[in-house]
Amino acid sequence: MAEPSSVRAIAVLGAGTMGHGIACAAIASGFETSLYDVAQEAIDGAVASVDRILEKSVELGKTPASELAATRRRLHGTTDLAAALRDVDFIIEAVPERIDVKLAIFAEIERLAGASAVIATNTSALSVTELAGSLANPSRVAGMHFFNPVHKMKLIEIVQALDSSPATVDAIQQVAGRMGKETVLVRESPGFITTRVNASIGNEAFYMLMEGVASARDIDKALKLGLNHPMGPFEMVDLVGLDTRLSILEYLHRSMGEKYRPCPLLVQYVKAGRLGRKVGRGVYEY
Repeated sequence: MAEPSSVRAIAVLGAGTMGHGIACAAIASGFETSLYDVAQEAIDGAVASVDRILEKSVELGKTPASELAATRRRLHGTTDLAAALRDVDFIIEAVPERIDVKLAIFAEIERLAGASAVIATNTSALSVTELAGSLANPSRVAGMHFFNPVHKMKLIEIVQALDSSPATVDAIQQVAGRMGKETVLVRESPGFITTRVNASIGNEAFYMLMEGVASARDIDKALKLGLNHPMGPFEMVDLVGLDTRLSILEYLHRSMGEKYRPCPLLVQYVKAGRLGRKVGRGVYEY
């Protein structure tokens, strides 16, 4: 397994909202970065999003304009998984939050990647131990839970699975530190720290909306001004996706019981296609 200080090249698997944000953080920190997705359209959209983040960073004076071109050159988008995994020593899996999808990409990592590469999964709730257990060497896997938007959020939850080695955890801490992030170490448990708490808050907010306790805007306003939350629960769920939140709650409900049963209104919104900002319509209209 590569020593943390030797990590030079990173593969980010999945070019969605989290994937492109992680790739942007990686190239801004000096890592050569392959960004993989099955669809060229997703790659093109991700590269455009990374460009916008970098240009805004220059505009705000956080990144010297003289470094912009070199930073962009460190990003290599591809729909060829074998090419993405070639010669990388650190892999960040950021595919959709479904255990079957993640297990499928882990099987491909096992087949195509170097045996010493560290594998970090960006899951926000699923079992890292189950994912790691699908590999011949589960010790090289741990969770690396980023937060959206990645370029603004400082925290990474490092999730230690049953067999995660100290070297794997250390490698993730080193990469996170180079990205300018703060870390917390979590022993694997459904929902870790933040997802478990945030899912509860968001679900309760939907129950309050369903019961007519207050409007969505007033619930958001109350939590922002009264509890000092930077975003209200409905603003947050529209950003992360109502379908993603529902999937997490369903997993927590199966794993931890009735207190995580998804609110019927959330289920209804997802069935209606109100998935949040990504489709222009969630709790709010965009």
